[in-house]
Amino acid sequence: MSDRKPFVGGNWKMTTNRTTAADLARGVVDGLLHVDGVDVAVFPPFPYLMLVRAILRDRSSSIKLGAQDVSNFADGAYTGEISTAMLKDCGVQVALCGHSERRHVIGEKDELINAKLRAVLDAGLEAILCVGETLDERLAGHQDIVTARQIKTGLAEVPGDHIDRLTVAYEPVWAIGTGKTATPEDAQDAHRQIRVGLQRLYGDRAERVRIQYGGSLKPGNAPEIFAKPDVDGGLVGGAALIAADFVAICRAAAGRRPMGGEK
Repeated sequence: MSDRKPFVGGNWKMTTNRTTAADLARGVVDGLLHVDGVDVAVFPPFPYLMLVRAILRDRSSSIKLGAQDVSNFADGAYTGEISTAMLKDCGVQVALCGHSERRHVIGEKDELINAKLRAVLDAGLEAILCVGETLDERLAGHQDIVTARQIKTGLAEVPGDHIDRLTVAYEPVWAIGTGKTATPEDAQDAHRQIRVGLQRLYGDRAERVRIQYGGSLKPGNAPEIFAKPDVDGGLVGGAALIAADFVAICRAAAGRRPMGGEK
């Protein structure tokens, strides 16, 4: 078994309001009060970062505060953008880069995602690089080609001494909201190929990089998926909006205890 400590992130996407965001944050904090063996982050919408930060602080929680997106610009006349300095000022510790919806709905390209990732890591924050193939790409047999390209381009010019603050999230876009299901074997195969791509770039250091699974994780399928050797936790969408479900997924990850140390 890997010595990588599992990491579970809850992406709230463009949901919640001030009341429901606070209730959700409190529910997650309380549910994980005595759970060890897993790192946890929540990613509220931008307007509620400070609200959630206050709840995490008030309850002395170790849960990390995350941002769903970030600008690649440091500052300036970029209306609507959020810089790494602003995120840090709000208490953010980790940011998503290249989430499937940013790629396939908003239209972000690999090069922009790389610029955002470098900005996050250069600022001293943790980053989650999201990669994964669409249904058409999978049906064409191009899944490994797609994720290899996203890894290589996404990590261009990222030095090896930054990757201890890097997590990769594999999002099989074809298994999200399509009725199709990624099996634990599908997840392991994709994660292993991603790790091979990381090894080509960073050698043995790649073994320390955590790879999350992000394809419709639920309490029912999480234990079996987390049991796979190259699956180091999950990036959770819909189930992250129900505190009890998200807590159950985190507990499943904590049950996959690392051996020999923690990241």
